[in-house]
Amino acid sequence: MEQNKQKCNCGNEKLDSTMKKILETYTKDKDNLIQILNEVQEHYGYISTENQKAISEYLNIPMAEIYGVITFYSRFTLKPKGKYNIAVCLGTACFVKGSEKILDRVKQKLGIDVGETTPDGKFSLEATRCIGACGLAPVFTVNDEVHGKATVEMVDKVIEEYMNK
Repeated sequence: MEQNKQKCNCGNEKLDSTMKKILETYTKDKDNLIQILNEVQEHYGYISTENQKAISEYLNIPMAEIYGVITFYSRFTLKPKGKYNIAVCLGTACFVKGSEKILDRVKQKLGIDVGETTPDGKFSLEATRCIGACGLAPVFTVNDEVHGKATVEMVDKVIEEYMNK
Protein backbone atom coordinates (compact mmCIF):
# COMPACT_ATOMS: atom_id res chain seq x y z
CA MET A 1 0.00 0.00 0.00
CA GLU A 2 1.44 3.31 -1.05
CA GLN A 3 1.46 6.14 1.49
CA ASN A 4 0.43 9.62 0.53
CA LYS A 5 3.34 11.91 1.16
CA GLN A 6 2.31 15.50 1.52
CA LYS A 7 4.69 18.38 1.46
CA CYS A 8 4.74 20.36 4.68
CA ASN A 9 2.89 23.63 4.30
CA CYS A 10 4.93 25.36 6.98
CA GLY A 11 5.22 28.69 5.23
CA ASN A 12 8.93 28.31 4.53
CA GLU A 13 8.37 29.58 1.01
CA LYS A 14 8.39 32.99 2.68
CA LEU A 15 11.81 32.63 4.32
CA ASP A 16 13.71 35.86 4.39
CA SER A 17 16.89 36.10 2.36
CA THR A 18 19.12 35.97 5.45
CA MET A 19 17.68 32.66 6.62
CA LYS A 20 18.05 31.24 3.11
CA LYS A 21 21.70 32.34 3.04
CA ILE A 22 22.36 30.81 6.45
CA LEU A 23 20.93 27.46 5.37
CA GLU A 24 22.67 27.47 1.99
CA THR A 25 26.03 28.02 3.72
CA TYR A 26 25.83 24.47 5.10
CA THR A 27 25.42 21.06 3.57
CA LYS A 28 22.25 19.18 4.50
CA ASP A 29 24.22 17.11 7.00
CA LYS A 30 22.55 16.75 10.41
CA ASP A 31 25.93 17.46 12.04
CA ASN A 32 25.54 21.11 10.98
CA LEU A 33 22.56 21.66 13.29
CA ILE A 34 24.39 23.44 16.11
CA GLN A 35 26.33 25.68 13.74
CA ILE A 36 23.12 26.65 11.95
CA LEU A 37 21.32 27.30 15.25
CA ASN A 38 24.23 29.40 16.43
CA GLU A 39 24.18 31.52 13.28
CA VAL A 40 20.39 31.96 13.46
CA GLN A 41 20.67 32.94 17.15
CA GLU A 42 23.44 35.45 16.33
CA HIS A 43 21.47 37.08 13.54
CA TYR A 44 17.93 37.11 14.93
CA GLY A 45 18.63 37.11 18.68
CA TYR A 46 16.46 34.01 19.15
CA ILE A 47 15.29 30.97 17.20
CA SER A 48 11.71 31.37 16.02
CA THR A 49 9.32 28.52 15.30
CA GLU A 50 9.41 29.48 11.61
CA ASN A 51 13.18 29.21 11.52
CA GLN A 52 13.05 25.89 13.38
CA LYS A 53 10.67 24.59 10.71
CA ALA A 54 13.00 25.77 7.97
CA ILE A 55 15.97 24.05 9.61
CA SER A 56 13.90 20.90 10.13
CA GLU A 57 13.00 20.72 6.46
CA TYR A 58 16.49 21.64 5.28
CA LEU A 59 18.29 19.04 7.41
CA ASN A 60 15.39 16.56 7.26
CA ILE A 61 15.27 16.10 11.03
CA PRO A 62 12.25 16.31 13.34
CA MET A 63 11.31 19.61 14.97
CA ALA A 64 11.39 17.81 18.33
CA GLU A 65 15.09 17.12 17.90
CA ILE A 66 15.79 20.75 17.07
CA TYR A 67 13.72 21.88 20.05
CA GLY A 68 15.64 19.47 22.27
CA VAL A 69 18.97 20.95 21.21
CA ILE A 70 17.73 24.52 21.64
CA THR A 71 16.41 23.88 25.13
CA PHE A 72 19.46 21.85 26.19
CA TYR A 73 21.97 24.63 25.50
CA SER A 74 21.47 27.82 27.49
CA ARG A 75 23.05 29.80 24.66
CA PHE A 76 19.92 29.37 22.55
CA THR A 77 16.59 31.02 23.24
CA LEU A 78 13.09 30.60 21.85
CA LYS A 79 11.95 34.11 22.73
CA PRO A 80 13.43 37.42 21.65
CA LYS A 81 15.60 39.04 24.28
CA GLY A 82 15.56 42.71 25.05
CA LYS A 83 17.97 45.17 23.51
CA TYR A 84 19.82 44.96 26.82
CA ASN A 85 20.01 41.46 28.27
CA ILE A 86 20.80 41.50 31.98
CA ALA A 87 22.23 38.26 33.34
CA VAL A 88 22.80 37.85 37.08
CA CYS A 89 25.27 35.15 38.07
CA LEU A 90 23.94 32.76 40.70
CA GLY A 91 27.04 30.58 40.80
CA THR A 92 28.35 29.64 44.25
CA ALA A 93 30.82 32.52 44.72
CA CYS A 94 28.32 35.13 43.54
CA PHE A 95 25.44 33.63 45.49
CA VAL A 96 27.46 33.60 48.73
CA LYS A 97 28.34 37.25 48.18
CA GLY A 98 24.74 38.36 47.65
CA SER A 99 23.79 37.92 44.00
CA GLU A 100 20.25 36.97 45.03
CA LYS A 101 19.77 40.55 46.29
CA ILE A 102 21.09 41.82 42.96
CA LEU A 103 18.62 39.64 41.07
CA ASP A 104 15.73 40.73 43.29
CA ARG A 105 16.60 44.37 42.70
CA VAL A 106 16.72 43.96 38.92
CA LYS A 107 13.33 42.22 39.00
CA GLN A 108 11.88 45.01 41.12
CA LYS A 109 13.42 47.81 39.08
CA LEU A 110 12.30 46.40 35.71
CA GLY A 111 9.04 44.79 36.84
CA ILE A 112 9.89 41.49 35.16
CA ASP A 113 10.90 38.01 36.26
CA VAL A 114 13.70 35.76 35.05
CA GLY A 115 13.12 34.76 31.43
CA GLU A 116 10.96 37.79 30.69
CA THR A 117 11.39 40.92 28.60
CA THR A 118 10.04 44.36 29.42
CA PRO A 119 6.97 45.35 27.37
CA ASP A 120 9.02 47.96 25.48
CA GLY A 121 11.56 45.29 24.47
CA LYS A 122 14.42 47.22 26.03
CA PHE A 123 15.45 44.79 28.82
CA SER A 124 15.37 41.07 29.41
CA LEU A 125 16.50 39.19 32.48
CA GLU A 126 18.16 35.85 33.01
CA ALA A 127 19.79 34.05 35.90
CA THR A 128 23.00 32.28 34.96
CA ARG A 129 25.42 29.92 36.56
CA CYS A 130 29.09 30.72 36.92
CA ILE A 131 30.37 33.10 34.26
CA GLY A 132 33.99 32.69 35.32
CA ALA A 133 34.44 35.99 37.14
CA CYS A 134 34.39 34.63 40.69
CA GLY A 135 37.03 37.10 41.88
CA LEU A 136 34.59 39.92 41.07
CA ALA A 137 31.61 38.33 42.84
CA PRO A 138 28.78 39.17 42.84
CA VAL A 139 28.59 39.76 39.09
CA PHE A 140 25.95 40.72 36.57
CA THR A 141 26.28 41.46 32.88
CA VAL A 142 24.45 43.73 30.49
CA ASN A 143 24.96 42.15 27.07
CA ASP A 144 28.73 41.57 27.08
CA GLU A 145 29.62 44.20 29.70
CA VAL A 146 30.59 42.71 33.07
CA HIS A 147 29.73 44.53 36.31
CA GLY A 148 31.66 43.06 39.22
CA LYS A 149 31.55 43.56 42.98
CA ALA A 150 27.95 44.52 42.37
CA THR A 151 25.73 46.27 44.86
CA VAL A 152 22.05 47.14 44.78
CA GLU A 153 23.07 50.79 44.29
CA MET A 154 25.25 49.81 41.32
CA VAL A 155 22.32 47.95 39.76
CA ASP A 156 20.14 51.06 40.05
CA LYS A 157 22.83 53.23 38.47
CA VAL A 158 23.57 50.84 35.59
CA ILE A 159 19.90 50.30 34.76
CA GLU A 160 19.28 54.06 34.81
CA GLU A 161 22.17 54.55 32.37
CA TYR A 162 20.71 52.00 29.98
CA MET A 163 17.19 53.40 30.35
CA ASN A 164 18.53 56.76 29.19
CA LYS A 165 20.29 55.36 26.11
